[in-house]
Amino acid sequence: MTTLDIPELALVALVGVSGSGKSTFARRHFAPTQVLSSDAFRALVADDENDQSASSDAFEVLHHVAGKRLRAGRLTVVDATNLQQHARAGLVAVAREHDVLPVAVVLDVPESLCWERTQARSDRTFGRQVLTRMQRDLRRSIGRLEREGFRKVHVLRGVEEIDAAEIRYEKLFNDRKELTGPFDIIGDVHGCRAELELLLDRLGWILHRDADGRATGATHPEGRTALFVGDLVDRGPDSPGVLRLVMGMVAAGTALCVPGNHEQKLLRKLRGRKVTVSHGLAETLAQLETEDPAFVTELSAFIDGLVSHYVLDGGRLVVAHAGLKEEYHGRASGRVRAFALFGETTGETDEYGLPVRYPWARDYRGSAMVVYGHTPTPTPEWVNNTICIDTGCVFGGALTALRYPTRELVSVPAAKEYYAPARPLHAVPAGPADVGGSAADRDDHGLDLRDVTGRRHIDYGYGTVTVPAENAAAALEVMSRFSVDPRWLPWLPPTMAPCSTATLDDFLEHPAQAFADYRSAGVNRVVCEEKHMGSRAVVLVRRDTGSGPVGGTGFGPGDGVVYTRTGRPFFDATLNRALLDRVRAAVTSAGLWAELETDWLLLDCELLPWSAKAGGLIREQYAAVGAAGRAALPAVLDTLDRAGARGLPVAELRDRMTRRSADLARYTDAYRAYVRPTDGLTGVTLAPFAVLASEGASHAGRDHGWHLALADRLHAADPEFFTPTRRLVVDLGDEAAVAEATDWWLELTAAGGEGMVVKPYAGPAARDDRGRLLQPGIKCRGRDYLRIIYGPEYAEPEQLAQLRHRSLGRKRGLALREHGLGLAALDLLAERAPLWRRHELVFAILASESEPVDPRL
Repeated sequence: MTTLDIPELALVALVGVSGSGKSTFARRHFAPTQVLSSDAFRALVADDENDQSASSDAFEVLHHVAGKRLRAGRLTVVDATNLQQHARAGLVAVAREHDVLPVAVVLDVPESLCWERTQARSDRTFGRQVLTRMQRDLRRSIGRLEREGFRKVHVLRGVEEIDAAEIRYEKLFNDRKELTGPFDIIGDVHGCRAELELLLDRLGWILHRDADGRATGATHPEGRTALFVGDLVDRGPDSPGVLRLVMGMVAAGTALCVPGNHEQKLLRKLRGRKVTVSHGLAETLAQLETEDPAFVTELSAFIDGLVSHYVLDGGRLVVAHAGLKEEYHGRASGRVRAFALFGETTGETDEYGLPVRYPWARDYRGSAMVVYGHTPTPTPEWVNNTICIDTGCVFGGALTALRYPTRELVSVPAAKEYYAPARPLHAVPAGPADVGGSAADRDDHGLDLRDVTGRRHIDYGYGTVTVPAENAAAALEVMSRFSVDPRWLPWLPPTMAPCSTATLDDFLEHPAQAFADYRSAGVNRVVCEEKHMGSRAVVLVRRDTGSGPVGGTGFGPGDGVVYTRTGRPFFDATLNRALLDRVRAAVTSAGLWAELETDWLLLDCELLPWSAKAGGLIREQYAAVGAAGRAALPAVLDTLDRAGARGLPVAELRDRMTRRSADLARYTDAYRAYVRPTDGLTGVTLAPFAVLASEGASHAGRDHGWHLALADRLHAADPEFFTPTRRLVVDLGDEAAVAEATDWWLELTAAGGEGMVVKPYAGPAARDDRGRLLQPGIKCRGRDYLRIIYGPEYAEPEQLAQLRHRSLGRKRGLALREHGLGLAALDLLAERAPLWRRHELVFAILASESEPVDPRL
């Protein structure tokens, strides 16, 4: 058996004369979708796979398709003769463009056998001389393939060797996805051995020393792995000591290391290449002169074996010295290695003579966390799920480690300034590019219009959603003109579907259907919460007032924000501050800051009364109907009374008008129940019913008992401002409990209440027995309240009969979709994910509100 080692991601070119068995070989070893045949592409563009005049167009299309596959990270095999250098050059160019390795598999079969096979095919009409020329080209090609850029060349000679061949896929050196950590990722050391040993000790590592007391390795009792981002050498006082320690850890398997540009320059010097001895290299060379030559030889081999970057933890973590753009993750090429070592510059220099670096992190949109160093920054800062942890130890700053996956930063200060930086460490880059610094130095929102506009398909962890371009345009209109600052918009509430249509007379909605809906989904315990008739309000409040941006959240400077379910502010700045002060004081009094270990809270609430926000709507839409009815119906009844006195047959009409007058009175009473005078915040109350998130945590997984208990504590802290939410916890298998909840709902709605919301007691993130998200809540509204929604006379038998056919499927689907998007946004907030990733989901919720769904549901 002949084993052919092929990278998992590669462009494989089959090379051989016509009749050598390339297509058969491809069918045997590769999936049909992986193989791009030149014959098939000639047929696509010319309806004839033998039309050689179409070859140019066919290969143009083939290269395009190959590029699309390679960009998506898919192995691609090109089935063509590939005997001409220009044809192979095109394939090598495609591979390099997408930073994958080109591989050649040569099938060298005797010409006589190829001719025999060709004669057996009716679609092959060329003469023997064509095969002879191909065979000559093959002989010339075999020795050139590696020089042309093919990283691997496999030559199979004869039919037996071809038939015995087996493909073995090999991972790229940078692919360490199987390693899940936990990791301690350590920034640029630059010869600061004492600080490195101190940092490792603070991280819990146990150092191992030789007879001379030199650290030669380290292990961690919890099995952690150290990850060095490069630039171990130069400028500092003991580069050999740093190297000895790191090399020992790597050899023992307790550490990984990627190369820095300083290691690469040192390697070139050690191998006799001409380099400029600058930027601290002189100090390293002087220190190495006192070392054993065997150590220097070992050092050269160590640096030469370092891999440009690592992809770890299933692709969730990428470590490279200077960072790495998403399209380079897990790729292999000179371009990828250069970016990983040096980053990308604009070609300009700043006032300190340092290169102006292109702010790649500002534009990063990948899901993998990228940790890097290379350019010192005063403090590490997250930018779009990337972080630079070079905090300039050798320049008098600190040596920093990032603990993964917890994202904890641990630093030790430098003992002194060992080397004067060209640019002061405290100087903050500015401008359209990172002047002499890293993108992590920027104060940038990280938002880009391209992330949310146009038709978009989003996989958000709880499902997938397609946002139509027209819905995105509508959301953009709201977001750009009316919304609060997107940095303060981490979540939007989902819409809520009503229960299934009731079957009881005179009821459109009834608790029996709400309970049945959850029973059918396998829910055994629910909480019935009083439905406050107000306006949905989301409150994001900070512990400290007047503070700057909140690290790791993307929140901008400010006290917090209060916004509607479509992201619009409730009040002007003065009232907003006053409301947040009340909330902040209650949270402090209730002890929630310390209990939840947070400096901010995200609350889901109802702001009361309804008229505080919807006064204009009530006057123009509801009160106008009531006023018109009250003005007209008495006159109508008087006229009908006089007509009846004259003996005219108007009794039935008068009865209908009498019922209409009574319905109108109930309609007016219904909306008046939610109207009361307010002046500023006087008369305004807040009814919280969920604590959605706090620093580093989404609380969607907690049950509603926990959420409502915290809401009760806020009410106890400020009973004048906070309205409690009355509720009943119901075991759906207990008929007495179900009957009690039904009676409670009847009493609640008879007294003018809107109704109740039934929720799975397990909490907002509850799932059914098949793992699917449940409806976050099902609203069950009272008969009189529904008059506001459906009109004063909706309960008339003929109208109620029509309403019983209302379709709830679209509304329920919308509610689940928005709920899943919101849960995903809370998860990302807890993970301190980049602002743009959260905003993409929040924007999708807002865009979903443009769906054509009956607004009365």
